[in-house]
Amino acid sequence: MAPTERSSLSVTRKTPELLCPAESTPHEFKHLSDIDDQTFLRMYVTTMNFYKKNPSMEGKDPVKIIREAIAKALVFYYPLAGRLREHTGRKLVVECTGQGVVFVEADADVTLQHFGEDALYPPFPNCDDITLDVPNNQGVLFDIPLMFIQVTRLKCGGFIFSNCFNHAMCDGTDLSQFMSAVGELARGASSPSIRPVWERHLLTAPQLPRLSFAHREYDVTTGTSGGPHIPLDNQILERSFLFSSAEISALRRSLPPHLQRCSKFEIVAGCMWRCLTIARSLKPDKEVRFIGVVDNRRQIKPPLPVGYYGNAIALPVAVTTAGELSKNPLEYAVELVTKAKREAASGEYLRSVAGLMVMRGRPNLTETNTYLVSNLTHVGYKQMDVGWGTAAYGGASKVNYLSNFNMQVTWYLGLKDGFVVPVSLPLESMNVFEKHLRVMMATAPTSSSL
Repeated sequence: MAPTERSSLSVTRKTPELLCPAESTPHEFKHLSDIDDQTFLRMYVTTMNFYKKNPSMEGKDPVKIIREAIAKALVFYYPLAGRLREHTGRKLVVECTGQGVVFVEADADVTLQHFGEDALYPPFPNCDDITLDVPNNQGVLFDIPLMFIQVTRLKCGGFIFSNCFNHAMCDGTDLSQFMSAVGELARGASSPSIRPVWERHLLTAPQLPRLSFAHREYDVTTGTSGGPHIPLDNQILERSFLFSSAEISALRRSLPPHLQRCSKFEIVAGCMWRCLTIARSLKPDKEVRFIGVVDNRRQIKPPLPVGYYGNAIALPVAVTTAGELSKNPLEYAVELVTKAKREAASGEYLRSVAGLMVMRGRPNLTETNTYLVSNLTHVGYKQMDVGWGTAAYGGASKVNYLSNFNMQVTWYLGLKDGFVVPVSLPLESMNVFEKHLRVMMATAPTSSSL
């Protein structure tokens, strides 16, 4: 279930440069929406693409091609070359300065095989060497670039493209749109096939904001997580777990008829949430939360224009207690997950969130005893083609973000035969998690037992 250990690698980086738009761009201020400038989005997130050698590109340098394509793309996406500012009421705007994004050229002394050529998924070895990060990614960082990009050549002729971007500027779907534009321009297009649209006012609260939902994802919680104390020197393990289609089907057969048509994601999410809660040994009366990141852009009425590249993610929440989640069968967790997702399918959900941000002074997302999941299987990062074809892997760079053991944030990554789910836990908790996951899979009915 976990990737094998691999040898170390050596990466040689050149001096970082500021990569500016290839042409002059407007100097102006653009407001972000009330969905964009939520507190929890004021951070940097890293994605990465791995590319195999392409014999037809022999003698061509991916670094040079990508550098030039990004400069061209920034002409169309010129706000990404600017800098964030905070105005009255903590309202975020971007000053379109044209100062550019950080770009680093690098070379590694290994081949793609080092990262797992036939099964690429995190955790990746020496991740800090093949990605860039900002000096401090907590809160809004003013006067620094909004993207940190590194392109690393590999000995085999393949390469790695990593992008550490400010989440307040866009979500995963929007970043994929930008990356697709980079690919098109790299392959000779004069402009992107989908023109970027700002229009952030479409998700900005009206003068008289209205709440249509409870939005318990923004609850103010007090006290501790209710779990065991985690010593600072406790070993944290990072592992990825594969849920094959056959295993997901087995879990589905354990569900009652009214849940038989739920999605694969909902089944795996319910299973993971239950096992992680048991592994944490929380007190039975402690509240636990599941938050699923949902792309809400298709539900909004009227629909957002094609090319809109602002955050349009909803964060529906399911709330129960650790005791109820642990003692009940899988169907209990899956039912809660499906109900939460159904609520966020409303076209008014994001507009209600925008109103909440204004009325409550931009509250942060609830972290205490929370399992937050983002399904990246359909985002499309790997579709960026700069001449070497689509990526062998495109998605999150690191396993997840663990905040004081209170909040587990992870991404579901798609393989040909199911999901890969990264997990990060202390050693003892990881052992408990794996034990209960094995029990759940072993007791799931097979087709022959029906």
